[in-house]
This record gives sequence, structure tokens and C-alpha cells, in this order.
Amino acid sequence: MKYKMAIIGYGGMGSWHAENVSSRIPDITVKGILDIQQSACEKAAGLNLYVYSDLKELLADSEIDLVTIATPNNFHKDYAIALLQAGKNVICEKPVTMNVQELEEIMEAAESSGKIFSIHQNRRWDKDFVIVKNILEQETLGKPYFIESRVQGSRRAMYGWRGHKVNGGGMVLDWGVHLLDQFLTLIDSPVVSVQAHLFNLYSDEVEDNIKILLRFQNGVSALCEMSTNCLINNPRWHISCTDGTAVIEDWSCKGKLVKLKADSEMAWSEDIVYTEAGPTRTMAPRPEYTTEVLALPDVTTDWSDYYQNIVAVMEGREALIVKPEQALRVMKVIEKVFESEDSGKGIRCLI
Repeated sequence: MKYKMAIIGYGGMGSWHAENVSSRIPDITVKGILDIQQSACEKAAGLNLYVYSDLKELLADSEIDLVTIATPNNFHKDYAIALLQAGKNVICEKPVTMNVQELEEIMEAAESSGKIFSIHQNRRWDKDFVIVKNILEQETLGKPYFIESRVQGSRRAMYGWRGHKVNGGGMVLDWGVHLLDQFLTLIDSPVVSVQAHLFNLYSDEVEDNIKILLRFQNGVSALCEMSTNCLINNPRWHISCTDGTAVIEDWSCKGKLVKLKADSEMAWSEDIVYTEAGPTRTMAPRPEYTTEVLALPDVTTDWSDYYQNIVAVMEGREALIVKPEQALRVMKVIEKVFESEDSGKGIRCLI
């Protein structure tokens, strides 16, 4: 193995990193973990991982090249800065920090240390997202103007520390940060307004059902919706473009494209069309001969590309895919989300 790695926070995500890096990334071996929970330490020791007694011992371990932080959000900043100052490369679980200021402090420490700092935005490798990215990049349906992205469940609860404000819990920082990162990656234009509707229906401290509407400078609008109380789901993605519509129904990526035929012109009749909704002209259905149904693009994704990129960056062969500057932009949008909710109105910005 070329590089040795440690993990701070050996809970759900920390153990996921340990298992998957060990099995999928041949150039990295996971040496050990640091966790305050005795049960987590016992589990790690049972898997032959070294258990650090405290942060000081980890910082002093010259064998460690890379540390992944997978603790509750409010601990990210202090751990990241200490690790960078100790000469370690750092990966941080999302959301990277509690706010913009904390991230800016980490970025200063990273620049001073000359070490890598990146954020594990793993959902840039989700198949559904890569399909959407392909549709937009290829302009398969023309220019997009309204994109809807939804993650919906029905458990009515924020799990564990995610339900506590002090830990940076809540749906905005849990799932919202993923969907916002995806939108800011998809749409190459500044965000010029943010409108948020945040509901804490079943959590005493944090929001558990949210809607966020973004407008970009290039005219595209985007809707993020995350729900813990949805019993009838809408599509995972619904994309409206000038020459057609795309739908991805769910995580299994069932869906389709409906595209206008380039060689099929349609003249609107002056006759009233009678539909189930009554007489109409504007909302009359388009004749089927003017459209074609296409399969979703076939794409290949692999989350391990994230860690492969980290290895390549450590070796000077590639640039970071997930950059702290991108995370900073997401955090600036998130601050506007909370400002919009507090004020009860849309917030103009240029981010």
C-alpha cells in the first residue's frame, strides 16, 4: 500500500469509509480510527484497526498520510485545522462546516500547510445525477429552464445527532447540501436569488421537510425538495427543456425522455379541443406524431473515483474534483437559505 489513512468518527459513515476504502482503493490502507464511543472502538479493534487513544496520538503518527473526518458537523472545523497543521491531508464528510466562516478558516489552514483538503460529496457519482449531467451537457433536449430534484421519505424523523441543532443537524445540512452541490455543479451560472420554505414538523430543534427554489443568472430555475413525510413520491428528477422533458422516477433510474421531433411541425388549430378538463386550446395535448420517446442515457459511475482522485492529487497527477472553493459556494447559498426562512421572503444575491 502506498498511503495509510485514519478515520475520525467510526459511526455509520466512518465505518462505511473504512470498509469501502479497504476493499476498493488499492493504494490506501486504513490503519486506524479515533472515536469517543467505546462500542465504536471495540468494533474497530475487532476488525484489526488500530484505535488511537486521543487526537494527539493521531496527529503524531508519521505513518498517516490521509485522515477522513466523519464526526457530527460541529466538530469538523477544529479537527480539520489540527490535522492540516500536523501535515495530514484531510477529507471531510459533508456538510463541510456549520457556516461559511468556519470553512474559510479551514481553507486558510490548508493553504498554509500545502496539504489537500476536500469534501466527500459522494453524490456527484450517483447514477441519476450523472444521467442528468449527460442530458444537459449534450443538450439532448435543448436548453433547460426548470429543474426539479427531490429526495422523499416517510419516517418523520431526523436520525440521531442529525436532529440536534448544536450538531448542525436538520435537512438543509443533511440532504440539502447534496442537492445544492449537484445543482451548482450542473448549472454554470451564478445564483441570483434564493427562496426557502423550511418546516420542522416532527423535530423539536431542526427542519425536517424543506423546499428551496434557486434562480440562476442564465435564467434557469431549480427546485430542491426534501421530505420525511411524503407518502406518495414525485419523480426524483423532472427536467423541463426547450425541446423536451426528462423524468427520472427513482434511485433505480427508471424514466424516459420525451423530445420534440425536429422534422415535425405542428400548426395550432383554431378549433376548441375538448379534454377531461373541459374545452381548451392552450392546454390541449400535443399530437403524438410530433414527439419521440427516448431511453435515458446509459452512464457508468463509480464512487471510488473520488478516492482515486485523492490518490492522484497526492501524487501530483490530477487536480481535485471536489474543491473547497465549491463547498464554500454551497455554504454561501445555505446561509441565504436560512436567511430566506428567517425573513419569510426571497433573498437576492450573486453567488
